[in-house]
Amino acid sequence: MKTKWSSMAAVVMAMLLSACSEPLPVDKLNYAGDWQSREMELLILTDGTVAYKRLQKGGTTSINAPLKEFQGNNFIVGIGPVTTTFIVAEPPTEVDGQWQMVVDGVRLTKAQN
Repeated sequence: MKTKWSSMAAVVMAMLLSACSEPLPVDKLNYAGDWQSREMELLILTDGTVAYKRLQKGGTTSINAPLKEFQGNNFIVGIGPVTTTFIVAEPPTEVDGQWQMVVDGVRLTKAQN
């Protein structure tokens, strides 16, 4: 019974998150993808869903929330007043056939599909 309620809660939460997200603007579609480094993974979907995980100082930080808005190259994710701003020092750029960007001081490479 617990598993059934957990599954239902997950579905409801996913629906709520997707309803709150802002799709990526046309000029920011290069942000979409699965971005990775040794200590960070950042998944950005075109519908505005963002999943983030970072290993740092012996701990893990993770966020699964909708995109709220872009401010220049930076982007804000969160629900209601609880938000996180991702600082983008270098927006997505193709370098030698691989897409890269620098977020919160970490160089990420876009996973190939």
